[in-house]
Amino acid sequence: MRSVGTVLALVVLATVVATFARRWRIPAPSLLVVAGLAVALLPGTPEIQVSPEIIGLVVLPPLLYASAEGMPWRELRAVWKPVGVLAVGLVLASAAAVAAVAAVLTPLSWQMALVLGAVLASTDPVAVTALGRRLALPPRIQVLVQAESLFNDATSLVLVRVAAGIAVASAAADWGSAGGEFLLLAGGGTVIGAAVAAVIALIRRRTEDPVLETVIALVTPYAAYLLAEVAHTSGVTSCVVAGVVLGGHGDRLTDARIRLQLHAVYGTVVFLLESVVFSLIGLALPSQVEALADRDRDWPLYALAVAATLVAVRLLWLAPLSAVVQRKGGAGKVDWRVPAVLTWAGTRGVMPLAAALSIPEIMKDGSPLAGRPLVLVLTTSVVVVTLVGQGFTLAPVVRASGIALEPAHTAREEAEARSRLAHVGLARLEELAELEVVPDVVLDRLRRGLTARLEDARDRLTDSAGDGVDGRATDSADRVYRQLRRDLIVVETGELQHLYDTHTISDVTRRRLQRALDLEEARLTDA
Repeated sequence: MRSVGTVLALVVLATVVATFARRWRIPAPSLLVVAGLAVALLPGTPEIQVSPEIIGLVVLPPLLYASAEGMPWRELRAVWKPVGVLAVGLVLASAAAVAAVAAVLTPLSWQMALVLGAVLASTDPVAVTALGRRLALPPRIQVLVQAESLFNDATSLVLVRVAAGIAVASAAADWGSAGGEFLLLAGGGTVIGAAVAAVIALIRRRTEDPVLETVIALVTPYAAYLLAEVAHTSGVTSCVVAGVVLGGHGDRLTDARIRLQLHAVYGTVVFLLESVVFSLIGLALPSQVEALADRDRDWPLYALAVAATLVAVRLLWLAPLSAVVQRKGGAGKVDWRVPAVLTWAGTRGVMPLAAALSIPEIMKDGSPLAGRPLVLVLTTSVVVVTLVGQGFTLAPVVRASGIALEPAHTAREEAEARSRLAHVGLARLEELAELEVVPDVVLDRLRRGLTARLEDARDRLTDSAGDGVDGRATDSADRVYRQLRRDLIVVETGELQHLYDTHTISDVTRRRLQRALDLEEARLTDA
């Protein structure tokens, strides 16, 4: 009963803090970590023990799936080469650098230093997505950071398994088998994730029950994750691949009402899970520190040194890579603002914590694994440092760099897209008028509505306000109007997808306008 009360109190705390974070327009993960740490330091706060099963099985799958589902295919195809370099090369470089620094500065053995490097080598998709949600980064930069954090976990997990095996058995590293394990984890997870996505897509195309659709959507990430783990492949990779595949075709699997319901339900689930998990990171640190030995009391200095090493290695890796990419793109002068922003956006979060918690506590000879408490404390500390330090300053860094999209740019792009959609709808309406099969009163009502939309779009482009015009008709004509308006929405949806496919609008604008069309279609259906 006490544990249930603790969970409920944690949910209330996380929800209140996250709500204020949104109102104050500051990163919710950063404020949640600070709030959790502050509560843990209060007298009488119960000791919080974070279970790896809870993090890995309950929290991670839906958060990873939601991050992957929101990734646009077009931008992902454009950045897959640098993402591959970062997902493998940068992870290996970060692990090696952290292991070297930890072996020299901390009491950890070289085996446990290697474990620490492997745990902290990859950026965290949950933290990156949560921090970047309110930043107006150019689409390719946003996708590059997010895709890197999603696809570098397979490399990091293989390193963790190899390093933990070395530490537990006190044996030499078998890098040949490590390469095969990486292929098994990444390749097997990719295959299983794609297979799950294909099966779920077939089911959702044949389902029209909103409740059943919601249940299927909530079960999908867990199915992808569990099937991959049972097959001894990467559940993280499987979940990410399933999310990317289904996210790229989500608009074609369901109707407007179901998409709106899924958006609301998943938004609620992600909000609660993110709020709770980032609060847990702050709550768990004091109890982890209490388990340290006396020789490990300099852990704050160790954590700062490791965090600085991660930032330095990331910058040294990204700067030449960005220069090469810009030179190939025909840039006359290399822009160093991009690698600076990419470096500062590489935060750690839930994934490293889950990896650290999965480290065995006992060696093969039955003795306790020395250094595990310090690895756990340093991992959590680095996560806190990056979430708080980089999290609170990421938005000012982006603004100072000048690469963020101006609000006027986004508003202009959306207004131009609305204008194109209204033009397409009017053109289709004129085709129907020439057939003379629709009552004039219905045509006039539809024409006035679309004209109002067109005028509103023009007003947005000229920074002035516009008002729509409502038409009235008989009940019979009203039914015809609703049906024809739904038909026009189908035409506008097709044009919206065409604008995105031809690189006229960004994925953010496409999703925003698609949601507006879905809302209107749902209102027409309910009427």
